[in-house]
Amino acid sequence: MMIKESLIRRLRDHFALSYETKTNNTHIEAVSKTVALHKKPASGQPVLFFNASTRLSRLSLNAAFSRLVAWSFELQGIPVVHFVCRRGLRPCVLGTNRDDQHLRPPCHTCMQQSDALFKESRHIDFGFSEDHVLESVLEGLGLHELYHFAHLDITLGALVLPSVRWILRRHHLEDDETTLRIYKAYIRSAWSLAQQFENALDEHQPQALVLFNGISYPEGVANWLAKRRGIKVISHEVGLQPMSAYFTEGDATAYDLDIPEDFVLDEVRNARLDEYLRKRFQGDFFMAGVQFWPEMSQLSPAFLEKTKNFKQVVPVFTNVIFDTSQVHANLIFEHMFAWLDNVLEVAERNPETLFVVRAHPDEAREGKASEESVAAWAASSRLDSLPNVMFIPPHEYINSYDLIRMAKFVMIYNSTIGMEAAILGATVLSAGKARFTASDVVHFPAGREAYDRTLQSFLDAESLSAPAEHRENGRRFLYYQLYRSSLVFDTFLEKDKYWNGYVMLKDFDWQALLPENTPALEALRDGLLHGGDYMLKEDAQ
Repeated sequence: MMIKESLIRRLRDHFALSYETKTNNTHIEAVSKTVALHKKPASGQPVLFFNASTRLSRLSLNAAFSRLVAWSFELQGIPVVHFVCRRGLRPCVLGTNRDDQHLRPPCHTCMQQSDALFKESRHIDFGFSEDHVLESVLEGLGLHELYHFAHLDITLGALVLPSVRWILRRHHLEDDETTLRIYKAYIRSAWSLAQQFENALDEHQPQALVLFNGISYPEGVANWLAKRRGIKVISHEVGLQPMSAYFTEGDATAYDLDIPEDFVLDEVRNARLDEYLRKRFQGDFFMAGVQFWPEMSQLSPAFLEKTKNFKQVVPVFTNVIFDTSQVHANLIFEHMFAWLDNVLEVAERNPETLFVVRAHPDEAREGKASEESVAAWAASSRLDSLPNVMFIPPHEYINSYDLIRMAKFVMIYNSTIGMEAAILGATVLSAGKARFTASDVVHFPAGREAYDRTLQSFLDAESLSAPAEHRENGRRFLYYQLYRSSLVFDTFLEKDKYWNGYVMLKDFDWQALLPENTPALEALRDGLLHGGDYMLKEDAQ
């Protein structure tokens, strides 16, 4: 009986999902037709849009951001051309199956979604083109040769590497059949795409390229090719607010903010930020439709009793090793695990300090769990043999903020919790470049020697007091990130009923797509045409 009920439920959900997809695509096509009727005559160089790595058969947040901006540009008379995959990636990242190489990516449903998105707009379709010369070169290459592989001056091995790491959920790749198969497949597809993208650049001479992420394959390849020609590249990622995006001519995955010196937090802004922080410190926040802290437990009596055996407590907050932000982070250490190995070495020399290594909760997220994890590192290292090192796995939702409040200082790699700790008044030492390190929010030494000296001086000090400006700068950075850099599109979008991170179009007046009617689109127009910074002129409401 239970099996029958489960089958009925799955069938019901399947048909409901199909209906919702069809309804959403019909809505998209209707908006496209409305835009085609009301758009100004196109003039000038076009803007090229490319977004192939963020969705398959439904509308994701980043795919929606890209489409809304393109509609807005079209209405203003800015020519738009979409670069669209038509079985051109074998496979794409989201269509990669690590376990079954014979399982084909869902190209059919993806192309159906593309048909709905781009039917009424100018677009270039790209397919897959085999290159027997490239194939003969790739055939005998091993993993380490692929890292440095270049073909006709295009560094294909390096350009697809972040996506190989992402899909395999690890930083250190294994020299096995699966890794080589995926790595070479991405290189083949990247080369095929590169030739067709170069042709598109030759034909259309775009004034700018707008693309998702800018690091992931294949957009990372397009990013590299466009910048080589001196073309303006605007990349985007999800913002910190619900239904919001971050656009930049820098690296969207780095999320650097150039906050004006005269930007101050007045009484109203401080009160607004305090309310946001009150919820965040209780775990009540989402990012890209995902709630990372479904619950938050207090520190256990056993843990609190253990801390009495030590002079001081130092939390160590890690990140997800395959995340695309890691390409920016690795300045002092080669990678995060090299830093963690160093933490253990330091712990051996400082037995009076309790080091609490906290794995990032996203490390164990269903469907995206790390294959090379901090949990695995903890098990394979000598962590258990050190009485002054404690490991907290990703699925234990302890209150990290309580841990910060009792700490002498906090160690991070490049996790956002470093900024939050600074806001709480803690002294924070960062071992990796984070989005906020350039804004003087935490201690971020200039190199390895300076880092080692700073760490030991913090451990040796009788007491520590964080610079007052770190807390204030952290608050300024977070507020600016929330209410200026996060371009909110909630006029147009609502959450998908079935899939986290996916969205449905709302009913909206087409004139809302004009920049004078929506601040987010005004910021994008000013950034593209007038050298603006892609930030809101006024605080988001």
